[in-house]
Amino acid sequence: MKAHIKFSAIAAVVLVLSLLLANCAPATEAPAPTQPPTQAPTQAPTQAPTQAPTQAPAKPAPEAIEIGASIPLTGKYGSLGVQVKAGYELAVQTINAAGGVYVKEFDKKIPIRLTIYDDESDPTKAVSKLESLNTEQKVVAYLGGAASDMHAATVPIAEKNKVPYCGVSFALWKIHQQGYKYLFSPFPKSPTQAEDTFKILNASIPEGQRPTKVAIFQETTDWGIELGGLWKENAAKYGYEIVDYETYAPRSENFSDMILRAKAAGAEALLAVPNQPDGIAMVKQMSEIGWTPKFMLLIRAPENPAWSEALGPLGDFVTIFPGWHYKMKWPGVEELVKKHQEAYGRPPDVLVGPAYACVEVVADAIQRAGTLDRDAIRDAMAATDLPMSMIGPIKFREDGTGIVLNPMVQWQKGQIEVVWPPEHKSADLAYPATPFDQR
Repeated sequence: MKAHIKFSAIAAVVLVLSLLLANCAPATEAPAPTQPPTQAPTQAPTQAPTQAPTQAPAKPAPEAIEIGASIPLTGKYGSLGVQVKAGYELAVQTINAAGGVYVKEFDKKIPIRLTIYDDESDPTKAVSKLESLNTEQKVVAYLGGAASDMHAATVPIAEKNKVPYCGVSFALWKIHQQGYKYLFSPFPKSPTQAEDTFKILNASIPEGQRPTKVAIFQETTDWGIELGGLWKENAAKYGYEIVDYETYAPRSENFSDMILRAKAAGAEALLAVPNQPDGIAMVKQMSEIGWTPKFMLLIRAPENPAWSEALGPLGDFVTIFPGWHYKMKWPGVEELVKKHQEAYGRPPDVLVGPAYACVEVVADAIQRAGTLDRDAIRDAMAATDLPMSMIGPIKFREDGTGIVLNPMVQWQKGQIEVVWPPEHKSADLAYPATPFDQR
């Protein structure tokens, strides 16, 4: 009995101690739930923050977009260069009057600053001028000069410096076949001009009246050789025969032997690409010898008023492929005519429009690129798809040649008229030419 009581007392003491220890121990964590608890939906703050988040400031914009050109304003190509210069300057004035070109990188419009040098029709000087534009002005684009052999000298410099180059007043196709990536030219090229010569004659003159016997006076320059050869290749395909093919060096003074041979061969048409001094001398000597081709296409020489001033009626009936004319029916042409008249006292010459369009191409590319990075501008120029410009729609082929219209114009009564295409013409093709001694 005593042993049982003793065991019970001990058990009671143990129980009491156990209860005391349980009350003093830290609480045990509840086990993690098997599913995540439901989260209350996030609500927008009832009030806007008192201070807007800090935004990075726009990149400081340059004072101007630097563009440069080396142009033959004097020398044998001066008559072409002054037209190109006028087109460039009038286009820049128009763009800057609207605030400049919008560049996304700087989120603002920036005016264009155009630097022009006179290379005096000297390819070596033109190369030097382009190098100066690159190192001193740090131009983002070059605008080309005038005449094919001048462009042939300067385009490699643009390629070396990786500066986008837009040029007109040159039809040389060969230069576009040398793999240049920075060259773009919204101007008709030799293959187009060669075929269009015969296509336009066939479309404008009834069969049986066409001047099918042709003489070619080929200048011994890259462009002269190229276009002369293409005329020769295309003639038979369109029903024409080359009866006399002559060659001469630029700045020749005596063309009488060539003229006499062409006359003796019975040539009815003359095709040539003389510079202005050569072209004027050529026509004067043709008049003196008494040979009047029924049709003449003299590209380059007759492209400004000095032609008519020097030759008077003798300069009539000559046709040209200049790329544009102020009587063409494109939007913006009337305004350009007004501005040129105010600045120079006469309507714009034929190369003013293509030069103006060149600036439009560069400005459009800069805006689409959204930066002044040269490679980005180059890529944007390659993707050009202008639905309208001063010379109409413009796109570029992979080789940089422009997909553009190739109008033919003609001197008639001391004025230049558009004779092709029909939707733009201001006069019919004057044919056949009146003999020199009856004008």
